[in-house]
Amino acid sequence: MINFPTCKINLGLHVLRKRADGYHAIETAMLELPFCDVLEAMESQEAAFTISGLEVPGSGNLILDAECEFRKYKAIPVLSFHLHKMIPMGGGLGGGSSDAAFTLKLLRDRYAPEIGNEELKNMAAKIGSDCAFFIDGGLQFAEGRGEVMSPLWVDLKNCYVVLVNAGIHVSTKEAYDGMVPDENRVSLKSILEKPLAEWRDSLVNDFEVSVFKKYPELAELKKDLYAHGAMYAAMTGSGSTLFGIFDSHPESICWSGEVVYEKYLKL
Repeated sequence: MINFPTCKINLGLHVLRKRADGYHAIETAMLELPFCDVLEAMESQEAAFTISGLEVPGSGNLILDAECEFRKYKAIPVLSFHLHKMIPMGGGLGGGSSDAAFTLKLLRDRYAPEIGNEELKNMAAKIGSDCAFFIDGGLQFAEGRGEVMSPLWVDLKNCYVVLVNAGIHVSTKEAYDGMVPDENRVSLKSILEKPLAEWRDSLVNDFEVSVFKKYPELAELKKDLYAHGAMYAAMTGSGSTLFGIFDSHPESICWSGEVVYEKYLKL
């Protein structure tokens, strides 16, 4: 059993208010991109988890959390998992959430095809706020703490996305430090309905203020994307990956600082 967990970028992100449950109410659009990890599961005599590729910091394992959640719904054999990690952690690309969601999809497809996507989303939402997005993927508008989704259409056909990462790990807690929620402004959805050429002056990611203050080199990478012709550029999620949307394949970009990776993807 093998599949390829994708990643996402956020087209704008508004932090609206602090909720009574401790989470923040947000609104954002999430766009799935074909930059993937590789996830394999095998029936085994004993449970195991191995990893290759990029290092995954911390002790948590959302893949095993997803397996545990799935077992509440369906008895399945003992499994061993192997993850080849290509999506950087702490980059705002949702790689860990995607790994969890694709674990659920892999197990559903093999052991319980009768489970629909809505039920799978309910399982995913218990694991993490972004996890439910990756069950359907595509382009979706997310509200609540990020788990309440609705379809969204934005014309990005034949556009190119460039991802750039300087190897800076930004935790969600770190990004929220100094964040001032604001719900008295134009809704994100109405901004996204404008032509892409108008996004630069109105479509914002609220986390950029706090993250760029601490890591000014990220602001310079955003300037590089605009300098090389991006129609829109921003940080995704809580950082630290930057992306630019171009109307044609961009030339090789000369970065103002050191970068760990860059990816050129056609939408």
